[in-house]
Amino acid sequence: MADEDDGGAKYTFQTENGETKSMSRGYTGKAVASYPNGDVYDGDFLDGIREGRGTYRYGKNGDIYHGEWLKNLKHGIGKMIYNMSGPPKDDEEKKPEKKVGEYQGYWENGRRHGEGVFTYPNGDVYSGWWRFGEKEGTGSYTSKDTGMKMFGEWKDGEIRQGKWVYPNGVYFEGNFENNKPSGEGSWHFQNGNE
Repeated sequence: MADEDDGGAKYTFQTENGETKSMSRGYTGKAVASYPNGDVYDGDFLDGIREGRGTYRYGKNGDIYHGEWLKNLKHGIGKMIYNMSGPPKDDEEKKPEKKVGEYQGYWENGRRHGEGVFTYPNGDVYSGWWRFGEKEGTGSYTSKDTGMKMFGEWKDGEIRQGKWVYPNGVYFEGNFENNKPSGEGSWHFQNGNE
């Protein structure tokens, strides 16, 4: 993030007073930093590092993060919009960016960590706990197209134990592997059969 060299592009730093500097070192306050790789940060600095609230736009892929920062890393509450395609080149016609997903929730040391909600481009939603960027802890996943829901305990990004509920009320309760019922568990049907 913001450390690539892009030929003749230069780093620019403009303070809230309109002063342009060649570096952020030692600066405290609001400013806009434009990096050689096309990334732009607009927000709070403390002694020259991103700390407080701010918005970071990634030049390469068009991702945008708006939220809290600590020691140059996303940390605290924030929202990240992930995009498939970056912003258009100077000579390209402006086209809409394709959203890959959106996460809103807690961050720690630059990763999703704590409680948060991830909305996928197809409308599916995961709401629950994260650990170092992966789904881990109690959470639920809802499919927009099918109406199916999975909720329970997650580890390493996959549900391990819980319920898979169909829109008609039929559900599986038990263990999961690769996000599918596996091993010990039981199916519960509308007529009361198990």
